[in-house]
Amino acid sequence: MKKLLLCALAAASLLAAAPKKPKLILAVVFDQFRYDYLERFRSEYHAAFDRLLNGGAVFTSAHYQHFPTVTAIGHSTFLSGALPSVSGIIGNEWYERADVAPVTSVSDPDTKLVGGLGGDGSSPHRMLVSTVGDELKMANGGKSRVIGISLKDRAAILPAGHMANGAYWLDNATGNFVSSTYYFETVPEWVKSFNDARLADHFSGAKWLDHILPTETPALYTALATSPFGNEMIESFAERALESEQLGKHEDTDILAVSFSSNDYIGHDFGPDSPEVHEISVRSDALLEKLFQALDRQVGMDRVLVVMTADHGVAPAPEVNTARHMPGGRMPKGIIADTVQKALRAKYGNFDWITNSQQEHSVYLNWELIAFKKLDLAEVTRTAARAIEAIPHVWHVYTRDQLMHGEVPRDEAGRDVMNGYFPGRGGDIEVLLEPYWLFVEKGTSHSTTFDYDTHVPLIFMGAGIRAGRYHQSVTINDVAPTLSNILQVETPSGSAGRVLTEMYQ
Repeated sequence: MKKLLLCALAAASLLAAAPKKPKLILAVVFDQFRYDYLERFRSEYHAAFDRLLNGGAVFTSAHYQHFPTVTAIGHSTFLSGALPSVSGIIGNEWYERADVAPVTSVSDPDTKLVGGLGGDGSSPHRMLVSTVGDELKMANGGKSRVIGISLKDRAAILPAGHMANGAYWLDNATGNFVSSTYYFETVPEWVKSFNDARLADHFSGAKWLDHILPTETPALYTALATSPFGNEMIESFAERALESEQLGKHEDTDILAVSFSSNDYIGHDFGPDSPEVHEISVRSDALLEKLFQALDRQVGMDRVLVVMTADHGVAPAPEVNTARHMPGGRMPKGIIADTVQKALRAKYGNFDWITNSQQEHSVYLNWELIAFKKLDLAEVTRTAARAIEAIPHVWHVYTRDQLMHGEVPRDEAGRDVMNGYFPGRGGDIEVLLEPYWLFVEKGTSHSTTFDYDTHVPLIFMGAGIRAGRYHQSVTINDVAPTLSNILQVETPSGSAGRVLTEMYQ
């Protein structure tokens, strides 16, 4: 009888009706916001985070399942559900062999920047899969409005997708929100009006904790990002977009994707245990509430579906860990590239064997040189990998051949590196350090497969969502298929997730 009852309950959960289509989806990312920040500062959250934690479906064990855990991949995953091995977004930047040059995840020389001083623009053309917004617009003939906003171009562009009506980010040279000719030849009038008000200049000399912003431009505009005022710029611009684009007031569902970037810049500089991260976390609670109130006035929160997450976590600063007798430290600058060069020069000759050494965790060998010398690429790669493995505090090393043929250990680290590897863009060798070890010379960083980088918040809130805490393991890849199910549209083309029906009422 008990087994029959459990089966019946499971079947009822599977048959739970999806919530009604909302008028607006607010997709929120806090850049570099570890899950434990929700718990650590819980007593100081009295606004939006309190609303979400009390009135939303809180998934306490939500993780990313890819390597490296960085901004571009997290943002591309959020509303596509795709792993990097499918989406092609394998990092913030990588060495593009076809271009014989480093590229960023959104760099696009065929576009121009609009709203600022010009220069090359950005676009989602390197992302090979669709997003929820793309599927929604394809289903209704483009009637929905989809807008992406952030301080970073990649964080504005990638969640919004290929068919977005606009993506906007802050230009450090001018203090303007800018975009790209990928979307339009000039920014809309409401964006020009916002920029003309010179909101960025209002923060000249502003103080937070014991930090004071510069008074001169463009130093002020650059400094905004590493202060809570960068997030305030994003929220103000999001409110203007909400009103000007009449989001949530159309016949079909609209999507507003907002990524708050200052948490990341501050986290890199000061670390997760700092007063600065504490401060920006508490301020984020109040700032998101301000956006909620604008949504309530414009649309009505009962007609809005909110989904909140982060794109990655962060490691403790090594000096902090040392003080509390925890492991970790900093690798010497250039240690991976220097080791590979030394090993390959000793065996094969005094040449430049690496084509790109900007990313320590990913080694791109000089294929042209290897072919010219009539060497076997796989053997050269193995020689380099063995040299890297001998470096203290290197944990795992994976070669291109291993990843191409699935010949990696069947543990979580191996799975994540496989999930993050796109053959046409990935390096010849991928390097993982031991827990708490970093390549950066100061501050802290992220990109590993460890929980402090992969474990992030995931909360849904809105009509038809059953509030509560859900402790089963889920991935951020589950967001896109769940939203598609609610919107009754096709699941994005590369989605690797499932529909989170357990939170349906």
